[in-house]
Amino acid sequence: QVQLVESGGGLVQAGGSLRLSCAASGSAFSMYVMGWYRQAPGKQREFIARIMSGGNTFYADAVKGRFTISRDNAKNTIFLQMNSLKPEDTAVYLCSAGLGLGPRYWGQGTQVTVSS
Repeated sequence: QVQLVESGGGLVQAGGSLRLSCAASGSAFSMYVMGWYRQAPGKQREFIARIMSGGNTFYADAVKGRFTISRDNAKNTIFLQMNSLKPEDTAVYLCSAGLGLGPRYWGQGTQVTVSS
């Protein structure tokens, strides 16, 4: 089993940037597919980005070109660099981990608020 802890959220003005981090416990981190999702109050959870064990990445259209996912296997950590933030990016951002059958483990989430 894996424990995930997100950090780096906060309040930022539209057009600004934030970098989120997700620290993972466990001994097989490098084998996991890692992802970022977000969820606003009253809305369903939305896929943002994923990164495979080999480093290949995939992004949702809503964030493509603005967000970048990366991983540091030596530190059991993934990141989400968010640039050109918009008010509609406001949400709780959650980190996920899985072994190819979809996300199995989730972090507690970190709040991102983008003001206009």
